[in-house]
Amino acid sequence: MGFDYYMNPFAEWIGWFPKHMPREERVLVNKLDFLILVFACASTWANNLDVNAIYNAYVSGMSDDLNLYGNRLSYLNAVYWAATIVFQVPSNALLTVLPAEYFIPACEIMWGMFTLGTAFVKNYNQLLVMRFFVGVTSTPCWIGNVHIINSWYRKQELGKRNAIYYNTYPLGSMFTGYLQNACMTLDGVGGLQGWRWLFIICTIITIPISCIGMIFYPNVPDNCKSRWLTPAEKELAQKRLLEEGFEPSKGMNWGILKRVLKSWPTWVFFILANLYWQTPYPSTTPYLLWLNDVAYPAQTNADISMVNNLSTISYAISIVSAMFFAFYSDWRGNRWDSLLMAGVLVLACNIILLIYNVPKGLMFFAFIALGFCNGPINLVIAWIAECLAYDLEVRSISLAVVNMGYCIFALAIPLTAFQTKDQPRFYAGYIWSVCISVVELLMIPVPLYFERRDMRLGIHQAETDLIIASAAGLDEISKEVEAGDGSISSNEKKDLDVKVHALS
Repeated sequence: MGFDYYMNPFAEWIGWFPKHMPREERVLVNKLDFLILVFACASTWANNLDVNAIYNAYVSGMSDDLNLYGNRLSYLNAVYWAATIVFQVPSNALLTVLPAEYFIPACEIMWGMFTLGTAFVKNYNQLLVMRFFVGVTSTPCWIGNVHIINSWYRKQELGKRNAIYYNTYPLGSMFTGYLQNACMTLDGVGGLQGWRWLFIICTIITIPISCIGMIFYPNVPDNCKSRWLTPAEKELAQKRLLEEGFEPSKGMNWGILKRVLKSWPTWVFFILANLYWQTPYPSTTPYLLWLNDVAYPAQTNADISMVNNLSTISYAISIVSAMFFAFYSDWRGNRWDSLLMAGVLVLACNIILLIYNVPKGLMFFAFIALGFCNGPINLVIAWIAECLAYDLEVRSISLAVVNMGYCIFALAIPLTAFQTKDQPRFYAGYIWSVCISVVELLMIPVPLYFERRDMRLGIHQAETDLIIASAAGLDEISKEVEAGDGSISSNEKKDLDVKVHALS
């Protein structure tokens, strides 16, 4: 009895595999989980560790050492996001032509080095430069890994994998708080303040992870040269996706711009996703600053430690929430009702924060519950991938466009609604949060309407039928090879696959 003898019933029970999945496909999915999710999660965890370190460093002595008065923290945040916005779409476009197994890890090495440089800055201007280049080099990480993950799995597998991947964000943010707490004990070692040690240790964590990517990470299925997958497994991976209606790469050309502009998911999800990503924003930096200024204002070492630890709770609850809603939405076979449930709660919490003059316990509840509402965010990504299954390039660019909207909001919101000088009240910010919470609830039915309209009218049905027919052709080729002596060449396989497309 092998390990899978004991694990398969549990995996079936939690919905990790459907009961009808053949053993060879389960072996493939287990391999994909290891090859893709391990590096994707580790690299994004390190990215969030490096990016969010500045906020914990800010409340741990950096603001005084570098004279970060007024809105300077907001400007540092703006420089990072401006760099990310500029390189968002070009980065994902490059991913469709460059080998992801080298491109993403190489960028990780570069942002690690700029994170190390942050530890040795002497003034605010040098810090601005470091933040800009961290933004440039970390751009391919999150959105690039999203593209790879959503290019390998069946639709009923996407929710759970996206949830696991999403959880690296709160885990990175949580660990930053704990790490900064530990770095406070290094204060003065080597003549460096504790917050400088935070950036040094972040770099030590980041660089080895990039090596894992270069060794194990695969490219998209139809351009995969991974040594860890057999030719039969690579073929099975392509067949699985074709059966689900996921189109292989068509190659990059200027026609993709027209296809992106004409696809309703790009623009509908640009609005919905960015509304949904911004409504729980008070559970991040505003919550940290509320703890720092209201809950523990004395700023003793014990207070700083408590602020760093309590700031992680909203992230921890979002991990539980992400997994719950992922399994629930995969079981239900839709994404909208999970978003609706979280949307109602996020509106209630933002109203509490707007009122503000409530017991501290209720404020604490509102911040933590907003962290819970962060959980279903990953479902929007899975929904986009499902709606754009028929075009890999459009899916990749659309995910980048949607994420670019997130970056724009991340740049603009702290400079307008949540200015650092307004802490901890953030009156304008909480008004903004309540307003977009209402609009978010009104937007949820829109993609549902377009999705059902497309099904009713058969829009993109021809493309989907063609893709599924190709899967059948690929299956026939496999059976021919198995039945014969295995002498069919790769060119003959391609010719047969072309004939299947033509006949369909």
